[in-house]
Amino acid sequence: MKKDLFIDNNVASKFSNPQDKEYIKLTTWLMKYDNTKGNKEDYAHLIVSQKLLGEYYRSAQGAKSNTSIPIIIDKLLREGRLVKISNREIKDFKSVHFTKGVERSLRSNKEDREHIPVVLLSERKYAISYDENFTFDLVNFSGFKATVAKRPEDINYSG
Repeated sequence: MKKDLFIDNNVASKFSNPQDKEYIKLTTWLMKYDNTKGNKEDYAHLIVSQKLLGEYYRSAQGAKSNTSIPIIIDKLLREGRLVKISNREIKDFKSVHFTKGVERSLRSNKEDREHIPVVLLSERKYAISYDENFTFDLVNFSGFKATVAKRPEDINYSG
């Protein structure tokens, strides 16, 4: 199973300097890769969508840190460790799982609802987000078991 992780845009800003020790650990985990040792699935994979990538790049404009999210994304992409959920997959997921009842029960805003399928279509369904409404929707989405934390140390992302 891939060691995949969704990182909400509201968390991505924490990758630029200065980082606290937990974000340094998370960044190290994301960046570590040796294609001569072990299976690629033993290393970090970042789960994204086109919409999330756009959010990352807009919020990181002007970031000069070598640990900013665009640098991390570029490295993961070159190494085949960036898992992109397509717009078609998101649309198909929503057409099946976003019933009227589900739509009424969601607390997250319209933009964040596009990220729910991204997390729930990932292998581990792990996410880091500060957004309490988005977190509520993920944790309480019927038929799925997502694990969400506000901070890296509160989720076993490397396990």
